[in-house]
Parts: sequence; C-alpha cells; structure tokens
Amino acid sequence: MKFYTVILFSILSISCFSQNDSLKIKKDNRFKVAGSVLADSFLSVPGDFSAMGHTVSSDWKRTAIYTAGIIGLIAIDKQTTGFLHDHIEPNINYSLPEIKSTIPHVIGTDTYIVYPIIGLYAGSLIINNKKGQVVAVNAIKSLAYSYVISQIVLKTIASRNRPQRRINDDNPVEEPFTKNPWDFGNYHHIHLTHGGSATSFPSFHSTSYFAVAKVFQMEYNNYWIPYTFVTVVFLSDIKSHEHWVSDLLVGGLIGTIIGRSIVISSRKQMAKKNESSAFNYDPKKFKMHKQLIPQISNSMIGLHFIGTF
Repeated sequence: MKFYTVILFSILSISCFSQNDSLKIKKDNRFKVAGSVLADSFLSVPGDFSAMGHTVSSDWKRTAIYTAGIIGLIAIDKQTTGFLHDHIEPNINYSLPEIKSTIPHVIGTDTYIVYPIIGLYAGSLIINNKKGQVVAVNAIKSLAYSYVISQIVLKTIASRNRPQRRINDDNPVEEPFTKNPWDFGNYHHIHLTHGGSATSFPSFHSTSYFAVAKVFQMEYNNYWIPYTFVTVVFLSDIKSHEHWVSDLLVGGLIGTIIGRSIVISSRKQMAKKNESSAFNYDPKKFKMHKQLIPQISNSMIGLHFIGTF
C-alpha cells in the first residue's frame, strides 16, 4: 500500500508543480543527473546558513522591527490565543484521511508533507527530471534545517511552557501548561521528538510547513498551491497544536527564512557550477568545418574561405 501511495503522490506532485517545466529528458543519464543534484545540494550547505545569516544581518533596522513585533505578539498572546481557542478552533471541524507511516517520527498529518516530497523525488528520478529532483532535495533540506533550528536549538533555548486550553476560564493551571505568556526558561532537557513540557516556542510544525511551502513557491513561482496545501494540512489537526499564537507566527517566519535561504544558495551553487563549466575547454569537443568557395567577379578571381564552429 505504501508503494502505491508514494507513486500516487509522485504523479500528483509532478502534475501540480511542474507547469513551467517541460520535463525534457536530460542528455545525461539519470544516475549522473541524480549524483550531480546530490553533490550540489551537499556543496551548498555552507551557503544555506550563510544566506540565513545574511537575511538577519543585512538590515539591522528591519531585524529590530521584527524583534519588537515578536515581543509585541508575546505581550498580547493571552488575548490572541484565547480568541483562537474560543472562536476559531471550534469552527474547524474537518480531518484528513490517515496515512500510516513507518518513517521514524513522521506521524499524523506530517505524512501529507513528507510523502509528496518523496513522490516528487521518485517521479523525477524515474523520468530523469533534474528540476524536480532539485526541488525535492531542497524541500528535504528545509525539513532537516527546521528540525535542527526550531526543535533542537530554539525550543531548548526558549523552554517556554505551552498554553492551557481555555486559557481565559477560571480553572486552575495544570502543569506543565501555563496561562502566563512570559513563562520562558523552564529547561529540563533537549526534546528530540514532538511535544513535551517547555517546548512551545517556536512551533516546529509551523516552521517546517512554511519552509517547505517557501521552497516550492520560489522554485515554481506559485504562491497559491503550496501555501494553500500546507494551510489545509495544518488546520486539519489544529487542536493538537498546543501553541501560543506567537509560536505559530514566529515559526512561520523562521520557516520562510529557511526555505528562502536554501533556494537562494542552491541557485548560486548551480550558477557557480555553470560558470565554471563554461570555461572548461575540451579540445576533443572543438570542431571546425572548413569550406573553400570559388569567387568570381568583374574585379577579381579568388577563393572564399568559410569556417564554422
């Protein structure tokens, strides 16, 4: 069943996101193309983090404004999160069919994000489409970076407790939840999996979903399909995401930076590779066709030499 699911997502992913790609079979064989894509992805890793750092440090005024905005979101978190619990979540009453997964730590609606990426890569590998492979590998990198940056690093540093359900009622607080939006600094240990106490800020799901959406948006120049898709997936299980509103918004911002940086770095790596190959002169591939054409006119008689490369 899982094989057919992957093939299905392969077809859907390629048909939905390859509108601007002619899917032309490359002259290089699929193993060479796949190896080239993986090599470029590995070589662009330093550039990925460099691009992330540049996004933050290139305009300190903008970074300061965003930081102030985040602090402001935290300050009103009790009101916005209470509104989310009381008025928005009760009106979202749909769910997606369950897809069982044997991939470690990929559970619930995560399969709707991971399997399309696997499908896109598998389908692109089969038809030897380099563009699809690049997008799929970049999307996988965005998930990996989201896990490291959001789940491992930022959640551990912030150690923020999650908001209690029905935050505006008079019921006593039940640990490890809280009604205080400033309840940071509750470090216990590093959480390698979802959930757990003091793992609210930022939302890993929000980070990873937006990172993947940004990769697809930039690679295929389409906002509606990737962002609508991840939003539908996220909202289908919104009641299980025990987060403050600021956790979700900051996660989305971080994910956007991650996805954007990966695509920018990937493009720079490919441009650098193409520029390098343009100067690689191969005398075996250099051919000149020569022609001698007699030329007669009223003023001269001679030969006209023509060389084509």
